[in-house]
Amino acid sequence: MSYRIVVDSCCELPEQYKNDERFISVPLTLEVGGEKIVDDETFDQKDFLAKVAACPQCPRSACPSPEKYMESYEGDVDEVYVVTLSSHLSGSYNSAAVGRDMYIEKHGEKKIHIVDSESASCGETQQAMKILEYKEAGLSFEETVRKVEDYKLKMRTYFVLDNLETFRKNGRISNVKAIVASSLNIKPILVGVRGSIEQSGQAIGTNKALTKMADQVVAKMPDIEQRTLMITHCNCPQRAEYMLDLMKKRASYRDIVVMDMAGVSSMYANDGGVIVTL
Repeated sequence: MSYRIVVDSCCELPEQYKNDERFISVPLTLEVGGEKIVDDETFDQKDFLAKVAACPQCPRSACPSPEKYMESYEGDVDEVYVVTLSSHLSGSYNSAAVGRDMYIEKHGEKKIHIVDSESASCGETQQAMKILEYKEAGLSFEETVRKVEDYKLKMRTYFVLDNLETFRKNGRISNVKAIVASSLNIKPILVGVRGSIEQSGQAIGTNKALTKMADQVVAKMPDIEQRTLMITHCNCPQRAEYMLDLMKKRASYRDIVVMDMAGVSSMYANDGGVIVTL
């Protein structure tokens, strides 16, 4: 059976899949100081970060329209799998679901499953790559849906950010944590839990926080050698390499992927942010 994997643009695709016909990326739109920026292949991270730094207002994002999602479901494929940014952070999941209803009303029934990743960035990537793995192994639509939803529950997303302002201003983290982190150089270690953000620890300075994060990630993954380690970073390749070295010293992995962040991830993580998923 032919299939397609649709992701929103918070999902960073590895380089070899960016032009793969099995994938479609539906872009969100970013807004900084009244300027709208489409999060697609034209996104310029350094220019975006400079605009964010110069703008007193908090940057915002707008999810893709249901019409854009509906268009991504069209074409001569039997099955469509969609992976979206956590519904706790964005309306992307709801928009994808409305787009599915619109498609069915216009074209009739089609096997379309939408995964609320309950994550972001490489957390979405992990789930999209699992769908690809299951389909290439010949699994049915129903088996693929069951396995990716089960995998989602076992996956963990950890991150350390230099700047928590976007999370604070969007109501994703308390004012106290944001103020303490910025004033005392205390870096919280954050973890996604069923789409919500919790603090799992803290350290003074980024490198110590990354080290503690590495310890936490490895300690909570009993089947770690069967998993793919993914690291995304916002304009800090050296920090990502430091994190990768920490992770390699602690365990072996099925595969390793390191990527720079696209637009939406860059907006939330800010300059210097690092995300790790297993």
